[in-house]
Amino acid sequence: MISKKHLVEQQINNTSDKATRKRYQVLGLVFISVVINYLDRSNISVAAKALSSELDLNKVQLGLIFSAFGWTYASLQIPGGILVDKIKARFLYTIILILWSVATLLQGIVSSFAVLIGLRASIGVFEAPAFPINNAIATKWFPDEERASAIAIYTSGQYIGLAFLTPLLAYIQGELGWRGLFVFSGVVGIIWAAVWYIFYRDPENHKGANSAELVHIRKGEAPEKKESKPFRWKDLKHAFIYKKLWGLYLGQFCLGSTFIFFLTWFPTYLEEQKGIDLGKSGFMGSIPFLGAFLGVIISGLLSDRLIKKGVSKEIARKAPVLVGLFLSGSIILANYTTSSEWTIAFLTLAFFGTGFASIAWVFVSAIAPKEHIGMIGGVFNLMGGLSAVVVPLVVGILAKDGDFEPALFFIGAIAALGFLAYVFLVGKVERIQIKS
Repeated sequence: MISKKHLVEQQINNTSDKATRKRYQVLGLVFISVVINYLDRSNISVAAKALSSELDLNKVQLGLIFSAFGWTYASLQIPGGILVDKIKARFLYTIILILWSVATLLQGIVSSFAVLIGLRASIGVFEAPAFPINNAIATKWFPDEERASAIAIYTSGQYIGLAFLTPLLAYIQGELGWRGLFVFSGVVGIIWAAVWYIFYRDPENHKGANSAELVHIRKGEAPEKKESKPFRWKDLKHAFIYKKLWGLYLGQFCLGSTFIFFLTWFPTYLEEQKGIDLGKSGFMGSIPFLGAFLGVIISGLLSDRLIKKGVSKEIARKAPVLVGLFLSGSIILANYTTSSEWTIAFLTLAFFGTGFASIAWVFVSAIAPKEHIGMIGGVFNLMGGLSAVVVPLVVGILAKDGDFEPALFFIGAIAALGFLAYVFLVGKVERIQIKS
């Protein structure tokens, strides 16, 4: 009897047309969407000093504003993942892009501490499905052997966007003020929502993707069943009963902790602890983000190359994450120098490590049951999102007297915990099969 896998391979051999490469155009759309996503997350960190001065906010209040996004973003990851399984990416992404962009814009016209928290929380609501959508798109559009590279490329959008946007956002704030910064960010997102709706399609509905590309995308996997099963609450248990999934969840929380520090407190840390003014030396503040960008690109390409050479997934997928988490702990070294150059060097090494470990999303594609990728992606991102709740508040409390050294020790310890989670909990990298 011929297996489904062999039937798919036979289809590949029988396809004479040269495969189109529309998946890379789709990847470009996802990449820009990630840049827009992080533009609207990070603008608050650039505006923080001017905003807190005008509204007379202390560090604990500023930490509350930073973390408000994480409250809703984390809590809605599971519902967001379920939506991804049920609503087409073309429509869902368009809707949430518009909604979070409007909330971003409104931040530029309010003066209330409470309303600012509410708007930041609403951005968390509307961005909640974004990364589960990204992962679902990568799973639909790329075969397993190309998936880590695809995830690395769109994930790099958050780093390369921040690297180049941080100086740009600082300039815009200098010209338009912190209010103008939020209005600008919101308008950009609304425009991009229209672009996404016009150009994105799933593989089977994309007129530019020929049959050879569709066969290539499905290479090595059995054809997907067309029928869609209704969501049942009892299905949720499959996200929580497997030890290896808990290893991924804990690892993602720890990985997210380093990233959230850079996304929120990093500009304030540089200015107040190290005397580096981003307005005057914006490029210096961009170097760690460029390091993270290189980390995630190198990691994705290396991981897929190892897979193609026949190296086991335990090494090809796990090794970059373990190395990255280990390097993330080097953030502690910034406590032992007063040099601006060495400070940036240590922070760049740590953020390079964070980028190098950021292909962790590939484990969701490789391990989660096929019928629950969106839901488990939601739980995975929920755990990462919890870091956006915890880290800004803890750093604000630890640095309330102006000393960030305890906060950097905290971030380094969390990175070590993530390393241990991948070593002892994740186990063999293989898809979980649900018995019917």
